[in-house]
Amino acid sequence: MKNVIVIIALIVAPMISGAQSIFDKYEDMPEVASVIVNQKMFSMIASIDVDMDDPEAQQYMDMVKKITGLKVFTTGDEKVSADMKATVSKYLKSSELEELMRIKDGNQTVKFYVKEGKDENHVKELLMFVSGLKEIMDGDIEINGKKREFETVLLTLTGDIDLRQVSKITNQMDIPGGDQLKKAGDKKN
Repeated sequence: MKNVIVIIALIVAPMISGAQSIFDKYEDMPEVASVIVNQKMFSMIASIDVDMDDPEAQQYMDMVKKITGLKVFTTGDEKVSADMKATVSKYLKSSELEELMRIKDGNQTVKFYVKEGKDENHVKELLMFVSGLKEIMDGDIEINGKKREFETVLLTLTGDIDLRQVSKITNQMDIPGGDQLKKAGDKKN
């Protein structure tokens, strides 16, 4: 009986841990700019004393408390962009994410996927994949003295996520795709 439990645990463990870390390989690539915010940081943000008379600030803090992770990866490298697209496709096949919406304008595409949460306005995971940005980027962006081009953006947000509030967080953190997240939240309502 112990052997059966060990075998089941060995089979299930990669599925559980793989879902959390499938995109982590991009973090150490020199062609990729990344932002990783873990639950501890969101807890610290949520502990900041806010004006309780401001309902918008209180809603923001309530939402932040429920987020367990945010990962954003951007690249201008064509090979890495293709790999990101393939990794997202692979992840979508093995996860419970469903398409929320997609936007296509010329070569630019924005796709949102969600894993259902406790009700229709909440999700456990939100994945945004944007490609075709080189065309619309006005010049290069300089980060740490290096010119960067952006072709692809991959964003994943996990926790108890209220789609009606999530765009406020991305806009305040100035993360690419905040405007599209607001549109996605509006579509869900």
